[in-house]
Amino acid sequence: MKFIHISDIHLTIPGEEMGGLDPHARFARALKDIADNHADAERIIITGDLTHWGEVEAYQALQTAIQDLPCPVRLMIGNHDHRDTFRQVFPKHPVDANGFVNHAETIDGCRFIYLDSTGDKTHAGHFCAARLDWLEAELNTAPHARIFMHHNPMLLGLPAVDQIGLVAQDRPGFHALIDRFSDRIDFIHFGHVHAHISGRFKGIPFASVPSTGNQSIPDLQEEVFLKGAAMDPGYFVVLAEGRDTIIHQVPFSWNGQVNLSGVSWEDWKKPSLAGA
Repeated sequence: MKFIHISDIHLTIPGEEMGGLDPHARFARALKDIADNHADAERIIITGDLTHWGEVEAYQALQTAIQDLPCPVRLMIGNHDHRDTFRQVFPKHPVDANGFVNHAETIDGCRFIYLDSTGDKTHAGHFCAARLDWLEAELNTAPHARIFMHHNPMLLGLPAVDQIGLVAQDRPGFHALIDRFSDRIDFIHFGHVHAHISGRFKGIPFASVPSTGNQSIPDLQEEVFLKGAAMDPGYFVVLAEGRDTIIHQVPFSWNGQVNLSGVSWEDWKKPSLAGA
C-alpha cells in the first residue's frame, strides 16, 4: 500500500504570503508532483494546519485545489485552523458525536485513524477525555491501526517545540492508551513541527513530515523561540505492508540539475582511471 503524507500547508487568502512565501504555489507544486508520480496512491493525507489564519477564503482555496486529484484526500485540522470555519466550508466532512474532526476508515485491513488534537486559541495540542473515549473505541475493534494527528504526542527533546506539542495534562491519558494498544498500532504519523523527526515511543514507531511551506531548524537548547527558515519543503511517500513501513521524503520543489548515474562498479570509477 502506498499513501502520501502532507502537513502544514498553511494556506492564506489567495494573494497573501505566509512567512515570506506563497503557500498556495508550494502546495500546488506538491500536488502536481504527486499527480505526476504517485497517482496510484491509496490516499493523500493532510495532517493539519490546512490554513494559516483559519479564514473561509483559505479553506475554499483548499477545496478547489484538491477537487481533481487522482486519489482520495483526507483532511485533518491543526492549531492554525478554525474548527467551525472548516466545517462550514466542508459541511459533509465526518466528525465524531461531539463535533471533533475525528474520523477513521479501513484500508487493506488496517484502520486509518485521523485525530483532532486542536484546542481553542492555543498552539498546543489537546486530547480531552471525550476524544480519548472515541480513540479507545476505535482501537478496541481494529486488529491493526495507524494513527494520524497534527501535534506531536510525545516530547521530542526540543524545548520550544515541546511547549506546543500535546499539553502535559493530556499526555498521561494518551500515552497510557497507546501503550495499552501498542501491539496493534503500526505507526504514528504527525506534522506540526515542520521537520522530519522519527523514532519509537511506547514501542510504536513514529515520524513527523516536513511542511510544504517554511521548515523548522531543530534546536535542542532553545527554550523560547521556534527557529525556522524558507528551506526546501517536502512531503512523504509511505509504503506500508502490515506493520512494515518505508518512508521516502520527496523534495518536490527542487528545480536544479538532476544527474543520472549507473549502478555498476565501473560507473563510479574516478574519471582519470576510466578504462584502467
